[in-house]
Amino acid sequence: MENKKLAIIGATGLVGQTTLKVLAEKKFPNFEYELFASKKSQGKKVKFMEEEYEIQELTKETFNKKFDYAIFVAGGAVSKEYAPIAVQNGTIVIDNSSYFRMNKDVPLIVPEVNAQKIKKHKGIIANPNCSTIQAVVALKPLDDKYKIPRFAIQKTTS
Repeated sequence: MENKKLAIIGATGLVGQTTLKVLAEKKFPNFEYELFASKKSQGKKVKFMEEEYEIQELTKETFNKKFDYAIFVAGGAVSKEYAPIAVQNGTIVIDNSSYFRMNKDVPLIVPEVNAQKIKKHKGIIANPNCSTIQAVVALKPLDDKYKIPRFAIQKTTS
């Protein structure tokens, strides 16, 4: 089986480092990884899955390398600029920023809740923020049983 190529965009940030930890725990077989961040992180060394990786600068030419997938954890401005370039080059983007979350053409996926919608992607897959993910995972069984029509969080002041 041919290896899949995965780019991690924003690998040196807090969310990027957490993403690398999760990927290391999952130990997906047949994947090759490349790690990207801003120019100021270029050349840094990161230990990941028993290997040392050198951080590369994210540029408009990055996706000429033909990645199968890219995980974007670098913020909305980076996703806005570079995710379309990745898609144009045949990469499937999993975006953690808020930039594509409300786009009707981009599926908003929580695997434990609506994984089947992932098939409708057009190159970009978004995920909600971390607190929303936790809430919808908890609410899904209740919705299955009682069909919750709407959910709102009321802010309280102290």
